[in-house]
Amino acid sequence: MIEALDRLFDALPYLALFVAISLGYLVGKFTVGRFVLGGIAGTLLVGVGVGQFGVELDSGVKTVFFALFIYAVGYQGGPQFAHALNLRSLNELVSAFAMCFVGLLCVLAAAWLFHLDRGTAAGLAAGGLTQSAIIGTASGAISKLDVPADLMRTMETNVAVGYAVTYIFGSLGPILIATWFIPMLMKWDIRAEAIKRAEEMAGGRTVLGPGQFNAVRDVVTRFYAVSDASAAIGKHVLEADGEIADAAVESVIRNGDAQDLTKETVIAAGDVIALSGPTALVQQAARYFGPEVTPPEGFELVQESREIILTNRDIVGMELQDMHDRAGIDLRHGVFLTSARRLGRELPIAPKLTLRRGDELHFTGAPKDLDRIEKLLGYKISAAAITDFIFFGLGLAIGFLLGMIQFQIGGVPVSIGTGGGCLLSGLFFGWLHSTHQRFGALPVGASNFLRDFGLAVFVGAVGISAGPQALETLRESGLTLFLLGVAVTIIPQIVVFFFSYYVLRIRNPIEALGCLVGGRSANPGFAALLSKAGNATPVVSFTVTYAVANVFLTLWGPIIIGVITTNPTP
Repeated sequence: MIEALDRLFDALPYLALFVAISLGYLVGKFTVGRFVLGGIAGTLLVGVGVGQFGVELDSGVKTVFFALFIYAVGYQGGPQFAHALNLRSLNELVSAFAMCFVGLLCVLAAAWLFHLDRGTAAGLAAGGLTQSAIIGTASGAISKLDVPADLMRTMETNVAVGYAVTYIFGSLGPILIATWFIPMLMKWDIRAEAIKRAEEMAGGRTVLGPGQFNAVRDVVTRFYAVSDASAAIGKHVLEADGEIADAAVESVIRNGDAQDLTKETVIAAGDVIALSGPTALVQQAARYFGPEVTPPEGFELVQESREIILTNRDIVGMELQDMHDRAGIDLRHGVFLTSARRLGRELPIAPKLTLRRGDELHFTGAPKDLDRIEKLLGYKISAAAITDFIFFGLGLAIGFLLGMIQFQIGGVPVSIGTGGGCLLSGLFFGWLHSTHQRFGALPVGASNFLRDFGLAVFVGAVGISAGPQALETLRESGLTLFLLGVAVTIIPQIVVFFFSYYVLRIRNPIEALGCLVGGRSANPGFAALLSKAGNATPVVSFTVTYAVANVFLTLWGPIIIGVITTNPTP
């Protein structure tokens, strides 16, 4: 069996790569409590196993697929990263950078104190700080070193080994620190603090528990016959809208015919009113118009759900309530905000929610009403959007060119490499598309595929290449590496938490914990924090710090390779 696999992988080396990805994601489903190994770590481990067969892959595979991955990461984070660089979120920005910088210092200190070589130190950073992209940027920097090929191969192997040994606790550590250690130390009840934070953002409205939902937010349409005693008789449509709060008259049906709605349309006794809005408001309308009736036979009312990306600088920075009040009844007529997302994460719909550039606002309403609000806010995401391959190719080309630039740190030549170059290029083109939607389109589905598949192929290839030497390296320094990984995971979180709390004065518990996991780029920690909070309040501070951390942690790869001069023993 083993001999047959050996011959098969020798004849079809790329078969080994896809076997590693498939089995790796299967292994990645392994769960202990809230901890999930994940497909990327699973692919690396299985790749190391497959690599024992001596499979040889073209080195260009790693370069190309990592470039695709890191460009997609930059593209998706570009709008939020650009927004994070402003005075309104300065404290959160400083907190995120401090977390990244202290993490780098811990890695460098571990390398100098324990004489780690460049590759092992980079792997320690990738796993201990749970930033898989460091594997790629470090490997790119290693490939530019003026060292023998066998030494270069050993360093690349050590990157993979360091990552594999330290990644598990690197993922588990933020969960423990953010959801258990810090709350215990500060005597915080995360759920209670999340409710309190939600109430502050909601201006005193009811805060829902797990499994609960607000039925008032469901937008419905009902029909009412205007009675002779109705207060709406003789009033214009918009005037009636203003008196029934945020419900909207969608149609006035008179003698079986729908009237053209204009500012001059006047409501008369006997009219049938089609009214849309939140359930509770629409139910109350019976007291204003008259009894509820069934829709006229054959009557149709076309509405649409539309996702609009916020780009208007006059709106960015406003609280949701301010935007609502300033819009006026004539502008917001018939338009209902149903949900909001930031960096793909659900936001709490609360009056004090501060809107940011790139937020995805989901509205329901008649197409003509949505067209009106779209012009005010930004542009819609079209389900039919296709990739702009002109800018996609240009972006990657610019990324490769940026990767060739070298600079010096303390006299040591350093290059950000292909990975760093494509990250910066992706950030720029992602920002460009968010401000000028005609250029650089890369639909969410396409960018998600490039991100996930690109990283899976790259990590699988790294594991396969590292296979022959990985087990020996693991036996020699596995325990030391693991303990160093624990230190690199825990120390930055503790230090930066107290720095953020006492110096930057990020005192709100939910904000502080959101910054903690965001600055670590710790998705498992964030998922655990959301679960403890029971609502979406940690999202706001997490998104700013997460966007910043993704950029700086990725750039640490070539910095580590350039600053550390120790090479592995042949």
